[in-house]
Amino acid sequence: MQWIITKAKTLLLTNYANMLEYRAEIFLWALSNSLPIILMGVWIKAGQSGKFALDSFDFARYFFSVFLVRQFTAIWVIWDFEKELIEGKLSFYLLQPIDPVWHHVARHVAEKMTRIPVIIIFIGLFFILYPQAFWKPSLIQILLFVFAVIMAFILRFLIQYTFSMLAFWTERASAIQQLWFLFYGFLSGFIAPLEVFPPGFREIVELTPFPYMMHFPAALLVGLDVNFVRSIFIMLGWMIVFFIANRWLWKKGLKQYSGMGA
Repeated sequence: MQWIITKAKTLLLTNYANMLEYRAEIFLWALSNSLPIILMGVWIKAGQSGKFALDSFDFARYFFSVFLVRQFTAIWVIWDFEKELIEGKLSFYLLQPIDPVWHHVARHVAEKMTRIPVIIIFIGLFFILYPQAFWKPSLIQILLFVFAVIMAFILRFLIQYTFSMLAFWTERASAIQQLWFLFYGFLSGFIAPLEVFPPGFREIVELTPFPYMMHFPAALLVGLDVNFVRSIFIMLGWMIVFFIANRWLWKKGLKQYSGMGA
């Protein structure tokens, strides 16, 4: 157990130090995830018509919460893995006594840690620009939000890392992720909250993994009506599905990789 803690600490601190060298880039990455702020302005205007279940202030709070969720759940492992495989760097990771996935996990967690000061600045700017939308979540809302964000990060990482395994057979595995993002953008609550979806369509969407990577954590923070227990069980179900698929593809992919002489 002590060995695992030491290794995890070393990986995390090393990657955190590396990320600090790219503070300017991290600030730009944070800005690149600011599309929800733009969409917020559109939906605030729509909310003023009074034809939606949410009013303009609800839309402002929701999309700002989406912005926060996106900051902590941004994943890029498929591009890193694809590059490592093509350049042969994966061979060096395979010689180490830990699964290569932990290098990617540590890199992602360290990058999220470096974003915290930037996120605090954005929170201050939001409440300065939209003082009417100010709200104070309860402690239980904050705790549930943090838990849901962690779950969303794990689920999204598992999904993208599973797609990464396809790089063993094609040099453009990232194209699968780009196709997936088309569905993710619409069905996750990123472009529009699920509250504006037709009830029947929303019930179908809630059986997919999409809304739990964006809408679910944001709704918890804002205080929208969600079934927490049901949502967690659906997330766990999809985690199990993608974990099994990931391990199967990893074993098959390693045989393909070694078959190529690596």
